[in-house]
Amino acid sequence: QVQLVESGGGLVQAGGSLRLSCAASGSTFSGYAMGWFRQVPGKEREFAAAIRWSGGSTYYADSVKGRFTISRDNAKNTVYLQMNSLKPDDTAVYYCAAARSAWAIYRWSEYDYWGQGTQVTVSS
Repeated sequence: QVQLVESGGGLVQAGGSLRLSCAASGSTFSGYAMGWFRQVPGKEREFAAAIRWSGGSTYYADSVKGRFTISRDNAKNTVYLQMNSLKPDDTAVYYCAAARSAWAIYRWSEYDYWGQGTQVTVSS
């Protein structure tokens, strides 16, 4: 089992930045791909970014490409999402997830473990 805890969410003005962290406990996430998803009440969960174990392959939704950067520190069992140039429509609960074996890394059903989420609110 892997337990994931997100942190770093908050309120920021449009154009500002936030850095989200996802810390794993219970066991290491050695070999796991990691992803960030976001969800607005009443809407489907949306892929934001993902990263392979090696860190050499990253993936981004078109809506965040060029503004968000995903990274990981495997020694710390932590994955990050640096969010720059935030927009009001980035407002959502952001969830960290871990996938043991993900081919369609952008699909939420590929992931085995999920955090509880952290709220990001971007004011206009």
